[in-house]
Amino acid sequence: MNLPVYMDYHATTPCDSRVLEAMLPYFSQQFGNAASQGHVFGWHAAEAVKIAREEIAGLLNADPSEIIFTSGATESINLAMKGVFEMMSGRGRHIITVSTEHRAVLDTCRHLEKLGAEISYLPVLPNGLINLDELKSAIRPDTILITVMYANNETGVLQPIHEIGKIAKDNGILFLSDATQALGKIPVNVIDIGIDLLAYSAHKLYGPKGIGALYIRRRNPRVRLIAQMDGGGQERGFRSGTLNVPGIVGFGKAASLAGAEMEENMKLISRLRDELEWALLQFDGARLNGHSRNRLPTVTNISFADTSGQHLLETLLKDIAISSGSACSSASLEPSHVLKAMGLNDESAYHAIRFSLGKYNTREEVDFVIEKVSYALKRQVLNLKN
Repeated sequence: MNLPVYMDYHATTPCDSRVLEAMLPYFSQQFGNAASQGHVFGWHAAEAVKIAREEIAGLLNADPSEIIFTSGATESINLAMKGVFEMMSGRGRHIITVSTEHRAVLDTCRHLEKLGAEISYLPVLPNGLINLDELKSAIRPDTILITVMYANNETGVLQPIHEIGKIAKDNGILFLSDATQALGKIPVNVIDIGIDLLAYSAHKLYGPKGIGALYIRRRNPRVRLIAQMDGGGQERGFRSGTLNVPGIVGFGKAASLAGAEMEENMKLISRLRDELEWALLQFDGARLNGHSRNRLPTVTNISFADTSGQHLLETLLKDIAISSGSACSSASLEPSHVLKAMGLNDESAYHAIRFSLGKYNTREEVDFVIEKVSYALKRQVLNLKN
């Protein structure tokens, strides 16, 4: 077993060796610009992008033409929200979202509010789920967009996406979901769900960093956005700029592998997560944050009473890579906005640790983490007594 043990797979994942192998030729031998259609180098690059687009679309049950490449989920979310607001501001300026969304959504909402948008931030129940009746009540004649995260990055809680999609459809409102954590872990079918816009990144499913995509529905309804980057008109005009061909190839390969291996991988990860969680919840004062069933099989978020999660990370658990919150806001000293929205006070939120597992974790590593956490907690209790 190599140290440190990595259990922060919701922050990022290592690139699968098969993904890296698929990417390497496009850094050197096949280095063409996919927009260069006058010679063989450009043709090869364009063909590689076409194949990757098909592989990613297959993971979503989407049409390849509905996949727009970006630099990652954050850019995809910005393009979707700002693009919808600019396109539809003549019809309405009201957007509905949830208080536990990723900062990419919440900060974009703050930006749009400065431009005249009106945002309804739905609360969540103590288990992290929204109340669908509150969603229905929040809808107004001028509501143009509902944006709800598919799976929460800190707790793994799965929102009732199918029901939300139906509510949006019945009211003629566009539905955006940040599926960054869900993709590759659970089946995501944009047709069955009725999602109009879906954001995601490659690096959460063993692909490279710096590449993501936005699914944009082309029919029933045809979604129209105002582009946020102007230039050469790549990606159907939605996202100008030279395509990251190696990243796109890697994204496609990662999506293909996820589709083929998801079921088996999740069975293994779920067993390991359950063993880890059961052992950690035996400690006095330990409590699970989030719904115990409606969640991803890859994560457990636990608060340890009288123990600062950040203190454990910094001083006692140096052999384990874990997180006290979202990696995207780890520089902040503020307690998790997700946990606070679920009703935890600042102290309980500060005491939370997220353990997120992946396909390379082993039972030996789980046993090691349990032993290490047990030792750290006992040591901290002794220090408090002294």
